[in-house]
Amino acid sequence: MKKFSLLTILLVFSAFTCLGAGTALSASNGNINSASLDVNLTNQNPNTARPGEPVELTVSVQNVGTKDLKDITVTVKPEYPFTGISGQSLGKNISYLNARQDTKEGGVLKFKLMTDANASAGTYDVDIVTTYKSGSGSSSNTYTTTKTVTIDVRGKEYAQIVTIDKANIDIAKEETLEFIITNTGTSPLKNMVVSWKDSKGVILPVYSDNTKYIKYLDAGESVNVVYAVMADVNADPGLYTLDINLVLEDYESNEQTINTTAGVFVGGETDFDVSFSESDEGEISLSVANVGNNIAYSVKVSVPKQENYKVSGSSSTIVGNLEKGDYTIASFDVTSTQGALGTEGSEEESGTARAGAEGGNLTAASVEGNPLKVRIEYTDAKGERITVDKEVELEITGGAMPAQGQRPGNSGGISSSLLYIAVIVLAGGAFVYRKKIQERVQAKRLKKSGNKKPEGSKKPEEQKHVHEASKD
Repeated sequence: MKKFSLLTILLVFSAFTCLGAGTALSASNGNINSASLDVNLTNQNPNTARPGEPVELTVSVQNVGTKDLKDITVTVKPEYPFTGISGQSLGKNISYLNARQDTKEGGVLKFKLMTDANASAGTYDVDIVTTYKSGSGSSSNTYTTTKTVTIDVRGKEYAQIVTIDKANIDIAKEETLEFIITNTGTSPLKNMVVSWKDSKGVILPVYSDNTKYIKYLDAGESVNVVYAVMADVNADPGLYTLDINLVLEDYESNEQTINTTAGVFVGGETDFDVSFSESDEGEISLSVANVGNNIAYSVKVSVPKQENYKVSGSSSTIVGNLEKGDYTIASFDVTSTQGALGTEGSEEESGTARAGAEGGNLTAASVEGNPLKVRIEYTDAKGERITVDKEVELEITGGAMPAQGQRPGNSGGISSSLLYIAVIVLAGGAFVYRKKIQERVQAKRLKKSGNKKPEGSKKPEEQKHVHEASKD
């Protein structure tokens, strides 16, 4: 009796020992299997998954136990960044596997997963769940095992020119052109080369060539690439195309090339020089020159309201288009308002001040230190209306410059026309007076001679009448 009990105890102990060994086997080497099934990831295509692209997994299922297995189901459980693909099953079946299979036997299953387009480079886990049955009838058992495999994801290598800081380049003027390059992929970029070219040769780099080198750019980061450029002085204003080339190395050190284009407008604003030209009886003339490098369309010159000067009549004039280097003359009736501030001094000075209060003469004193404000409006090559304000020093020499329409006589002077008439009248009066004097002298001489003229001085007709009278 005691022997039977001891034998029974030994059998039970052996059973538990075998069960423990099987359990230890199932947990060894990180493999997800039962005492008789081994599941492994044998291949991955591509070797490194790429964002936005599918990856194919090859799974081997091998019965290494001593019992045959049936109704085997292998299911892949994807998690981010992996998802299933429409039309592709994540679970596959094997009806039967013989016991004691070697590495060349067993089942081979393939699964396809989609990698998220925004996945970052790294290593991700994927679970493979396996269920199967062992035995038959009432002694049949169902087992479930899970094995975790790792999949490498290669980041997406892509960069783009996000922005160009300047859309307009002035002609014949040094400008900075800045490209902002962003790594919009999920993997670092290295050994990047950025270059650009204007096919028409209007925009060219200065101080360096058109190539810049970027050693490393991490995912999501940006870098500024700056060039010093200049547009040809003889270029026609307009929109020009820049061909931009970006070369980078991918994950496997293979070169990739990204080509893009950008538009840059050449031309734009210009500048003017305004100077005093001449003055004549209240009218001043201004010389307006386009000293910039761009044409100015529909140029309008005006004298805005200001403290020291007043414009009679029209305060603006349109002079048309001005090419670079061209100039034109604009004239305005300008008077001084300096007298409105009040002055002290002689009666003559007070009179000048009163005249100035109503828009009087321009004098050297009234214009000194008081530049005339002039406004120029024009349309640039882009079609935008631009306003430029200038100040002009007026040059009035000598006395007061009379305002246009003001009669000099009103201020006690004699105009040149009245003086001319007076000279003519005096000359005529002198001539008549001299004639009268000569006639009076001749009359006195005749009176002294008895009012008789010598016979010889008689005309032939008078002599004839005297002869006939003597005959009678």
